[in-house]
This record gives sequence, structure tokens and C-alpha cells, in this order.
Amino acid sequence: MEGRILVSHAEENAGTRRDFLYYATAGAATVAVGAAVWPLVNQMNPSADVQALSSIFVDVADVAVGTQITVKWLGKPVFIRRRTEEEIAIARDTPLNDLMDTDARNANMGEVPATDQNRSLDETGEWLVMMGVCTHLGCVPLGNGAGDFGGWFCPCHGSHYDTAGRIRRGPAPENLHIPVAAFVDETTIQLG
Repeated sequence: MEGRILVSHAEENAGTRRDFLYYATAGAATVAVGAAVWPLVNQMNPSADVQALSSIFVDVADVAVGTQITVKWLGKPVFIRRRTEEEIAIARDTPLNDLMDTDARNANMGEVPATDQNRSLDETGEWLVMMGVCTHLGCVPLGNGAGDFGGWFCPCHGSHYDTAGRIRRGPAPENLHIPVAAFVDETTIQLG
């Protein structure tokens, strides 16, 4: 029996026990790390009040032509404007090459040109629904014909938006964003 090493039964089991202890320790550590990290990950989920407001319905029956209302959705202002025929005509007569941002920024359509038709909520162009947040630093622009283009004006840094909410002058890099929105009946708009 030269050259053959005799290993006792106890020594064979020692390696197996050692392996088991390594795997059991690694498994316990994984569970402990998961239990410690889960609350940190879970806190990043939206709170119950935000989830409840992820879709809201807005009654626009009392919004007169030439006026707007502002509603709060997901913690941000949303402008809902019922435009005049003059405002629609001005927006539709503006050539795309006059615009600083030629993307409609309409979540309902994806990447499409910033024509007035691609930014308004209805086919006639009477309804315009936009996030009321300046795309420069997140200020809330003034409306009702403010600014040099008859739309909205952000006094914080001087961004001017036209009657379709498109940036025309100032530091804002993008048009006011259009959220997911649709009419669910003749007088109710659903946001989200």
C-alpha cells in the first residue's frame, strides 16, 4: 500500500461539515443583508397619497373660452386652457423653424413635431393641457397672455412661451410638457 494515503472516515466528513458551515453562513448573511436593504428600497416606492392621485378627473364644464384653470397632479401644477380662436390661429400660423424646440413634448404621442395640432388635446385645438413647470429651473410660469408671445411667461429667468406652450425666447430648453391626458366625456379630462 505504498503511495496510498489512508483517510479516515472522520476526515472525509470534516470537509463536508466545513462546506456546509460555509454555505449556511453565506446564506444567513444574504438573508440578513436582504432584510436590512429592503426598507431602504421600499421607501423609494410612491407613497399611498401619490399612488391615489396617479390618475385624476377634472371637470372643465365651467372653463370659459379664453381662460384657464390650474390643477395639482402628482404634486405639480397642470394648466388646462380653453383657447380662443385667435390663440389657436396664432399658434397654428407659427412656422416650425421659428421654434427653439421642435419636439411637441407630448406624452400622448411620443416624438412628433411641435405643431399646434400635436400639442392640443382635441382636434379643434380649443383645449391645451400642459405641465405648469418651466423647463429651465422648474418655476411656475404666469399665464393668461403673459410674455411676448401671448402665452406664458416665467419671470424668474425670462422664458417666454407662445399660445401653444412652446418656448420662444429665454433660457428654457424645452416646450412645456404635455402630460398623458384625454377627454373621457364632453366635460371631463382624465390626467394620467
